[in-house]
Amino acid sequence: MSLSSASVVDYLSTLQKNIMGELSSRDPTPITRDEWTKEPGEMLQGRGITQIIEGGPVFERAGCGFSHVTGESLPPSATHHRFGLKGAPFEAMGLSLVFHPLNPYVPTVHMNVRMLIAKPRGLEPVAWFGGGMDLTPYYGFQEDVIHFHQTCKNALSPFSDSLYPKFKKWCDEYFFLKHRNEPRGVGGIFFDDFDELGAQASFEMMQSVGNHFSQAYFPILDKRKGTVYGEAERAFQLYRRGRYVEFNLVWDRGTHFGLQSGGRTESILLSMPPLASWSYQLRPVKGSVEDRLCTDFLCAKDWI
Repeated sequence: MSLSSASVVDYLSTLQKNIMGELSSRDPTPITRDEWTKEPGEMLQGRGITQIIEGGPVFERAGCGFSHVTGESLPPSATHHRFGLKGAPFEAMGLSLVFHPLNPYVPTVHMNVRMLIAKPRGLEPVAWFGGGMDLTPYYGFQEDVIHFHQTCKNALSPFSDSLYPKFKKWCDEYFFLKHRNEPRGVGGIFFDDFDELGAQASFEMMQSVGNHFSQAYFPILDKRKGTVYGEAERAFQLYRRGRYVEFNLVWDRGTHFGLQSGGRTESILLSMPPLASWSYQLRPVKGSVEDRLCTDFLCAKDWI
């Protein structure tokens, strides 16, 4: 494997800096910067930087975490499609973010890019990439969803026209609450265990996904953050956030990987919203904008 992990780490660190700069230009809340290390003797060794704002006028919580760790044994969640590497030593590096806006008319967004290197004893290292981005609105606007998906497609088009439909379908299938039989949001792109372009070109594709995040999300934020809302819209937002929590805790492989490998719990769970609610068998009024979210947006469809 000719690609060095140092070049991936440098890219991820720069991406974190750039995205948090975009965030700060829109929300003046001071960023909490938490640098952490995992010492020898723990399940994982390595370091990370968590950056987060909470209680701001634009974002109720917006966290962006970088990590670079090594471990002695790949957990089951990382060998879902690579059973032969189960238990191998590994190196993992990634950047993950979740932004929970205060205004219910602004969607929550998630983005993650990562590389994992398995180092089976006596064999050559095996590297693969994963990541993507997805949008979770509380009130649906077709032009916003089209913009998000078009930007995702633009990120992948230089590498192959087949990638966007493949990763879009994968995203629809992955971010799905099986116990609710409903999507988490309106999707985007998702990929994992990816190395089919070769190490260098796969890394370049991952970089393109990360670099397109700001273009995909911040124009939507800028358009919707001033929309007037009331208690009813806020209550519906918190109810839908409950679904977000359910997915992350029950189904998300990234959460499972972090917890199974002895990762830093506080950083793993930065994706959680500060507030969420659950209502027993809540049914939006038929024909309402809340009902339209469920009927017109929370369904797998071709947006572009």
